[in-house]
Amino acid sequence: MRTADSALVILTKAPKPGQSNTRLVPPLSFEEAADLAAALLIDQVNHLGKYSAAQLFICYTPSGALSWIEALLPPGASCFDQQGESLGDRMRHAVAYLFARGFQRVILIGGDLPSLPLAIVDAAMESLTNENCEVVLGPSLDGGYYLVGMSRTITEIFDGMIWSRDDVLARTIEKLDDGKKNYKLLSSWYDIDTIADLRRLEADGGAAPAGPMEKTLALLRKLKQEGKLG
Repeated sequence: MRTADSALVILTKAPKPGQSNTRLVPPLSFEEAADLAAALLIDQVNHLGKYSAAQLFICYTPSGALSWIEALLPPGASCFDQQGESLGDRMRHAVAYLFARGFQRVILIGGDLPSLPLAIVDAAMESLTNENCEVVLGPSLDGGYYLVGMSRTITEIFDGMIWSRDDVLARTIEKLDDGKKNYKLLSSWYDIDTIADLRRLEADGGAAPAGPMEKTLALLRKLKQEGKLG
């Protein structure tokens, strides 16, 4: 049974050639990069749709992608569109929207992650249930974070960020320390931005059953056969 007061949100952009995972082009084509974005998202939604300790949401852009996003939703999940120009604005809106709906804990993750281990989600939820923890952050290998969760609205951590820099996590922690906020760092994970990330994903998943990454691993096998991951 789902926990009514916890929200788990995937922030994503509907995959489109020329706009999705463009740093993978070349060696991938724009179409292949968009296919990869779609596979990662579909696998993540299917994987987290089985998570029973929170209500799953997809926060998407552009607004015209509603029908495509709705077709992905597992039972019990919902969606709403992103609002704001910057990533910080969009995350601020998502958090405020869900707290206004009465949720007590809100966790945001990106849409371009390999399927997130449920142990990490559990650790985030457990930490936010503790009244001494206001924010959780999942450090990513590129110096940012792949997950941010809150037990109350603390959206000033999104202000003034340059999201392409490798010090996003460090600057976020500095803001939390300056504001005397209680926070916890989770286990590291990674997103897929570069071909090195894609090769790591192929190496990590190549020896394991497809499990929660069925579509992504199938696509990686095809790309490897075509010499795109060499």
